[in-house]
Amino acid sequence: MKVHYDAEVDAIYIKLGNQKPDGVVELSEGVNLDTTSANKIVGIEILHASKKMNIKTLLSYELEIDKKLIQKTV
Repeated sequence: MKVHYDAEVDAIYIKLGNQKPDGVVELSEGVNLDTTSANKIVGIEILHASKKMNIKTLLSYELEIDKKLIQKTV
């Protein structure tokens, strides 16, 4: 996952993978999901980001993972 903030246009883009998006789903005004033709989410765009969230939170995060999701590989 990569997060990019463009201060000039006040937009955040969260890239969730390397797949190229084929379409966009608008969740609300200025909040869009980039999707593939198989409806997989590959990116999240937030316009006017500083009005919708605390931009400083981009620099810190917590990751909680359900242990059932982690598979051991041998």
